[in-house]
Amino acid sequence: MGFVYCDVCSNNSFSKHSYFMSGVEVRIVCRFKAASSTTRETITFSANRTTNEFGLYKVAISSMDCADVDSLASSCQASLIGRRNFSGSSCNIPGYRTTTDQVLFKSQRSNSCVYGFNALNFRPFNRDLALCGKK
Repeated sequence: MGFVYCDVCSNNSFSKHSYFMSGVEVRIVCRFKAASSTTRETITFSANRTTNEFGLYKVAISSMDCADVDSLASSCQASLIGRRNFSGSSCNIPGYRTTTDQVLFKSQRSNSCVYGFNALNFRPFNRDLALCGKK
């Protein structure tokens, strides 16, 4: 699960002028490495998702129980693919294109895991000095 936003002031942070972006295509790739005394296996899973009206993208991996994740060396990464209908927006230059970190949240009740990613963003080609200042 992660978000995509428009970094209006191109300062690599979510400011009061920033907004979440819908219609952004994101690719999520996860690798799960299991190692035991009898076997070593790697499972790779990938999916493309489009952000909703809140800039949120997510993917469910239903065949993997959260309890199993403790015994796995796992990593997931999300990357920007592009934008649908980006011709109508001035926020179309990729900023943070690939996530660099992930956080794993475990649910005690439903035995599910949620990987949270740092935000991805786009920025405008030209910075609005009147809105954002000269910095």
